[in-house]
Amino acid sequence: MSDTGEDYKGYRGEALAKLKAMGARVWGETIITNERGSYQGIILPRSETDDDKHIVLKLETGYNIGLTAAGITKIEEVGYRKANYKIPESEFPTDAGKPNITLLGTGGTIASRLDYRTGAVIPAFSPGELYGAVPELADICNLKTRKLYGVFSENMGPEQYIATAKAIAEEVAAGVHGIVIGHGTDTMHHTASILSFMVQDLPIPVVMVGSQRSSDRPSSDAARNLICAVRTAADADIAEVVVCMFGPTSDQFNLLHRGTRVRKMHSSYRSAFRTIGDIPLARVWPDRLEMLTDDYIRRDPARTVKLDTAYEEKVTILYYYPGMRPDLVEAIVEKGYRGIVIAGTGLGHVNRPINDVLAAAIRDHGVHVIMTVQTLWGYVQMYVYDTGRDLLELGIVPCANMLPEAAFMKLSWVLGHTDDPAEVKRQMLEPINHEITPGEPHNGYLVFQGGIPEVEAFVRSILK
Repeated sequence: MSDTGEDYKGYRGEALAKLKAMGARVWGETIITNERGSYQGIILPRSETDDDKHIVLKLETGYNIGLTAAGITKIEEVGYRKANYKIPESEFPTDAGKPNITLLGTGGTIASRLDYRTGAVIPAFSPGELYGAVPELADICNLKTRKLYGVFSENMGPEQYIATAKAIAEEVAAGVHGIVIGHGTDTMHHTASILSFMVQDLPIPVVMVGSQRSSDRPSSDAARNLICAVRTAADADIAEVVVCMFGPTSDQFNLLHRGTRVRKMHSSYRSAFRTIGDIPLARVWPDRLEMLTDDYIRRDPARTVKLDTAYEEKVTILYYYPGMRPDLVEAIVEKGYRGIVIAGTGLGHVNRPINDVLAAAIRDHGVHVIMTVQTLWGYVQMYVYDTGRDLLELGIVPCANMLPEAAFMKLSWVLGHTDDPAEVKRQMLEPINHEITPGEPHNGYLVFQGGIPEVEAFVRSILK
């Protein structure tokens, strides 16, 4: 066998020596035997940054394992299947009887593949490749795709928010029936929130969707999430920005979360997203929806969308922790920040040593300081204890049950319009789309969170 880079791509040291000694190669379908037993699969390339002691095998289940080269006693190549991770785009069939949906691509895991050069999941699938891989979408709608950019969600920022908002307005003006936005999950709740402020009076649903696990994994949620999101855009009576992701961890149903009340609550579960301070709007299956509330904005083709992309970048979230020092606030002020959203303890508290610097920030520098609670559930109630009342006297604005991320996005948006303290306060406390609610459901904290269906059924049975 020739000693080519393709045959041993990424391997070196002990692992490379083992492959050469046993006549094995990358993309070879092999049976590898070590002291623990035999494993059948395809030898994968290694990342440039990986060690030189392991051989990586993709098993028939789709999962990858690493086998220590020194412990391998036999490698038998029984075939050769070089992987092709590019999904060809296909012409999407059209049907005059189906609604027209636009899929806007921004990147993230739902539009990604595994890069065996670095071992990282990278944005690689175009929206066209996505629907080419999920033919079920053709049963629901006529789908047009438009790739805005391809970035991980941590790289989303004002430039992308504004471009996405404008794209939504353009698609609405073009008369589409619904819009789906493919997005990375890590900051999807931030984008859903800012779009709720930048694109108001929607006549149709804007459905954000992502996946926790990339499309090359057997446990990927990408296809199901996309199908349910397109089903929502096609059939739902909702005209808001919503997030559509797994409800339970199993493949039972998806949940629709309002853009200003949703938060990613787990790093890896497929059921990572939760509605906070309320209940989800609906359950969604690939073939139907079930509304859980009637408190939502309904479709209205006659409604004219309002595009407002104002945004002040000099805003930050300050997550309070015990022992926080005043110089942290001073540094934020010195850097010219115009707004601070505090995620405070309990009912909206911080320690007394930073009161003076907060007062100076508000009084002398015109910084707008907003209070939320890091508990996420519940309300800011700063009048209960002296600590909170002292902060109120400084001019800090309590934002009820607004989530810290929603408050951050709204303050950035509001400060893009005005710097007048009274007007900032008025706009922050005037709900646009449920970022502040008059109450929290008695069962919202425990139920309707996409948990174990058997538990929910039991709770419903005793609450008759």
